[in-house]
Amino acid sequence: MSSQPALVADALRLLGAPACACDGAGVIIAANEALDLLLGASPLGRNLPELFVDAAAQTAEGQLAQALHLDCNWHGVLGTARGKVQVLVRSQPLAQGGASIVFADVSAYEQGRETLRTTVLEQRVLIENAPVGILFTQGGQMRSCNPRLAAMAGYSPEELARVAPVDMFESPEAFVRFMDGAFGTIAQGEVFEKAGQRFRRRDGSLFWCRVRAHLVEPGRREAGTIWIVEDVTEARRAQLEVEALLTNSALAIIFTRHRGITRCNGGFREMFGYRGDTPLPHHVRQLYRTDAVCDAVGEAALVQFAGGRSYTTEVEMVRADGVPLWVQLIGFMVNPEEPAHGHAWIIEDRTRHKRSEESLRDALLENQAILDSAVLGIAVVENGHTLHCNRKMEALFGCGAGGISGVSVRSLYPDSDGWQAARAETARDFAAGRVHVSEHRLMRRDGEVFWARLSGRPFDLENPGGRSVWMVDDVTAQREAAEEVRRARDELEVRVAERTAELAGANALLQDEILERRQAEARVHHMAYHDSLTGLPNRALLADRMEQAILAAGRSHTKLAVMFIDLDRFKNINDSLGHLTGDYLLKEVANRLCRAVRASDTVARLGGDEFVVLVPGVHASSECDAVGDKIIEALAQPVPVDGHSLHISPSIGICLYPDDGQDVETLMRHADAAMYHAKAAGRNNYQFFEQHINQAAARHFELETSLRTALANGEFEPFYQPIMDMATRRVHALEVLLRWRRPGIGLALPDDFIPILEENGMIVPVGEWVIRRACEQSMAWQRQGLPAVPLAINLSARQFMHRALVASIRRIVEETGIDPTLVEFEITESALMQHSEQTLEILGQINRMGMRLSIDDFGTGYSSLAYLKRFPVRKIKIDRAFIRELEASSEDRAIVAAVMALANSLQLQVVAEGVETEEQLALLRGYGCQYVQGWLFAKALDSAATQDLLAADTGA
Repeated sequence: MSSQPALVADALRLLGAPACACDGAGVIIAANEALDLLLGASPLGRNLPELFVDAAAQTAEGQLAQALHLDCNWHGVLGTARGKVQVLVRSQPLAQGGASIVFADVSAYEQGRETLRTTVLEQRVLIENAPVGILFTQGGQMRSCNPRLAAMAGYSPEELARVAPVDMFESPEAFVRFMDGAFGTIAQGEVFEKAGQRFRRRDGSLFWCRVRAHLVEPGRREAGTIWIVEDVTEARRAQLEVEALLTNSALAIIFTRHRGITRCNGGFREMFGYRGDTPLPHHVRQLYRTDAVCDAVGEAALVQFAGGRSYTTEVEMVRADGVPLWVQLIGFMVNPEEPAHGHAWIIEDRTRHKRSEESLRDALLENQAILDSAVLGIAVVENGHTLHCNRKMEALFGCGAGGISGVSVRSLYPDSDGWQAARAETARDFAAGRVHVSEHRLMRRDGEVFWARLSGRPFDLENPGGRSVWMVDDVTAQREAAEEVRRARDELEVRVAERTAELAGANALLQDEILERRQAEARVHHMAYHDSLTGLPNRALLADRMEQAILAAGRSHTKLAVMFIDLDRFKNINDSLGHLTGDYLLKEVANRLCRAVRASDTVARLGGDEFVVLVPGVHASSECDAVGDKIIEALAQPVPVDGHSLHISPSIGICLYPDDGQDVETLMRHADAAMYHAKAAGRNNYQFFEQHINQAAARHFELETSLRTALANGEFEPFYQPIMDMATRRVHALEVLLRWRRPGIGLALPDDFIPILEENGMIVPVGEWVIRRACEQSMAWQRQGLPAVPLAINLSARQFMHRALVASIRRIVEETGIDPTLVEFEITESALMQHSEQTLEILGQINRMGMRLSIDDFGTGYSSLAYLKRFPVRKIKIDRAFIRELEASSEDRAIVAAVMALANSLQLQVVAEGVETEEQLALLRGYGCQYVQGWLFAKALDSAATQDLLAADTGA
């Protein structure tokens, strides 16, 4: 009962007599107004015997112990505002524990009669307004009922009394079965109860009810029967919906007994990869990475279960294929009264959220750094005291670290008048939902008074008296020069608004995160079928809509177009500008795609940078051309993000039902294959599926699959191509090149697999392996007495921008012992020009370690001479495209001559790539080129052949 004091209080208010209710300890938890008036004060929280006086208090204490279990009546004397009052006390135990107490004033008999009559009337009102149906039957006929029962059946109480009971059932047979069961129980003197029975309304519709019945007088059926009827139609519907939600939920749900898995839902099989006929694990231990983690979770959960609480944690688990995933684990007892019934566990995949939390934590640290570097004092205030502030705020008031935290805002003002005026203005603006901006005199710790501009706003505009954020700027000098302040006012207000927006934005992120956690359970259904970032349909909903669209296309004899969209070079943007920028770009792409297609089309996101558009009602493939052109045009416009103007383009693969496939899986696979063909065709275009595309996609997949194990299996091999000194025709350096020796196939050329390594990100670990292997080989040659020849190692753009690059290079140099001056890194000019400030910092760190830097494929990118002058580059390599036609092309000769002149002016060394003839060599010598490289001297050689070349070059 103690969990429902409000419901008890509502019931007591319907009684005219003074009444109260107490819990099992005798403490009064509810009382009506009549008792408050009689006593002259509210008795809530007092022990029941305390209401009585003299010996009546002891009597009440003894009666209270019985009142918790039996109906009791006794006389007592209450101490009231008008003195002692003789009362008759009637008590009844409550089903949930405790007792209800009614006091009858017997000092005046007439008053008692009136109270009794009022009580009877009020009880009738209670019955008339009861939330459940109440029916009295006698002799097989319905004699009377309350309005609630009549409303359930669609009659008035008078009409229902004339209805035959059999007409209330869905069939005469159902009526007979019900009555046999009911009166079989009632005849034995027991209460009849049935949790679910269907009845017929006046309009013929059926509804479910819970029924309870007992005789008016035990043992006398002729005295009539009282029926309590509760409409449970909605409750049953809710139960069915819960069961459907359990079956179709994307959350994993398992039931365990003694840590063995007894059953699960489809969400568990999907999340953990136990699809089809794959048997479930017999023990939960198989879901954890180690037995220690499994035991720790079990022990912690048992402690919570023992206290009657649920258990919640985040832990790393593993799928059936061994892939780890972070999950939120919620466990609870199926029946707290019977622990042997086992436990239920809800598992939510939090892997993506884990990454999001890490991104949010980084953003919060960045925001704190921004606040500490702000030129304005910023403080958070609550209840007239500062909670915390930035360093600028402490400096403004002449305080050390933490000197402002917890200080009363009043102490920052030199006088009470200024403080009161500021409070009044702030309260007025906050109540109106405005940001408060004003100027007041404030006082530093040493007593110096200065003018400050204050800008504040509440965190929650709906609660203007709650926590607020303030920005403080010392404007003493501006006020002394009023004219200058007026000129700068607009700029200052803009700056303050920007700072306020920044802080509000950071707060909004926190509030959104908190709100999202609190509403996660409410969003389960939506999240099961929609992408959490863009709000678009996800893979599950897309599959459902494709099934429906295929059926509709079959009925209407039209085609269904499936357009698989992948964003070109999106990973470069994500890696270089961060996931927040990438997420913003994905949402913008989603919005543009929705605007570019019809309302009847479906735009879905599969994950990452992959989108799918369903276009139903297509009659010819030419209609898809218009849709593809609109999508390319919609994404062509640049996206402004944080000072960057980002350009994104799509590669689109198109297939048609029924021409290219009859089911969802086939259509998706063929559209994906066509998308890869679009990428191979130069990106930013669309391609229709053809059978040869499917073969090319299979080959691409085979290559990518093989590459993922090539490094671990030792299938990569460094080759070396010499760079020759023009003057001596001796080896000047060795360019390190990567080759892949595929088992059973042979040597694969870089053009076949390097783009795939770049695309899937494996270029970073593979590139680090190449640097280490080349340095180790150089040291091995030196130990054999061969000359120390510099190594020219290529760095890709993705590898170059990796945050761990510099640390990795330093570690390799230290561990192999190679002289840093023997290591030279070649970087394409396109990679150098991206993110120039970050590039300059990385190049500077490499240069300070003593290593050399050169620009590869010079002349094919978009070099800025201003940046080229700033970069610590020692050498440039002229691309082979300018050397190939050097003898026949005057333009190529002019370009090479210009590059040589530029290099000489910047004191840079030059290497000409792709030299294959003596004529080319002669022309380059005439231009003053110092170093050359090409098949005229040697192709790329393996380690053994390179060792022989070095030995021959030194005469060893």
